[in-house]
Amino acid sequence: MTFRGDISRSGGKARKGGGGGRGMAVGGGLGGLLLVGLFVLLGGNPAQIPDMLGQGEGQGQGQAQLDTGETFDHCQTGEDANTYDDCRLLFTMNSTTAMWKEVLPTQAGMEYEEPGLVDFEGSTQSGCGFASASTGPFYCPTDKEAYFDTSFFDQMRQFGGEDAPFAQMYIVAHEIGHHVQNLEGTLGLSNYNDPGADSNAVMVELQADCYAGIWASYADKGPDRMLEPITEEQLDAALTTAAAVGDDNIQRRSGGEVNPESWTHGSSEQRRQAFLDGYTTGQMSSCDYLDRGVYRTT
Repeated sequence: MTFRGDISRSGGKARKGGGGGRGMAVGGGLGGLLLVGLFVLLGGNPAQIPDMLGQGEGQGQGQAQLDTGETFDHCQTGEDANTYDDCRLLFTMNSTTAMWKEVLPTQAGMEYEEPGLVDFEGSTQSGCGFASASTGPFYCPTDKEAYFDTSFFDQMRQFGGEDAPFAQMYIVAHEIGHHVQNLEGTLGLSNYNDPGADSNAVMVELQADCYAGIWASYADKGPDRMLEPITEEQLDAALTTAAAVGDDNIQRRSGGEVNPESWTHGSSEQRRQAFLDGYTTGQMSSCDYLDRGVYRTT
């Protein structure tokens, strides 16, 4: 169990969407999916995928349904979040909202604006363009919503990651980390057309990993905590998943050579360490990979 069984749902800007479309053509085989994962997994813009894969405008796109008619009505308690993937998404976002509403004002001098969450099936239309399940989770700064197809969690083992509850929650917290960067005005510094181990693209992704670690640092503490105490096994699952989506690991698994000059998300070790930096300190100043020097230590 991860969430406390005695907690109840409280708000959450979440909706169901997608399904029905034939999806975006993203290339065949595991290698193609991994290359897409390299770009979009945990932060990329799905609108840019056709250009990356040599598809012209309008190619590979189906008609996505924006509303499935489904709801989150079955997600009412912590037990529901421990049972159903979509409820886990919702409760994790609620947990990040509670944390950032406290941490962002005290450590960054900013008020937190709650993002939206979209749980889609198959395909969906976002403010950043059309996306399918193959693109992986992503955050869209245009509509300030984080998008997830829970079938992605079943694919995590292809990357060597974990399909454990806390690993899923790390992915959600990472995407919300991009929302925090959007509020800070730094998300736009990421440029996937200018990659490299020391690029802003990598620094932005590592910071989102670190912000996910800050969430984990606070989520199981205090009288209003939503999580049961995080175990070593759960922490290891999150770290394993962070390492699995490192650029070097994805490049190896896609059959290519490790090329740091093309990195956009950071190495496996960098991603593990970034999460740990946030988790062990709980301080945004430990996540200042962009060297802004604007954070207060509490």
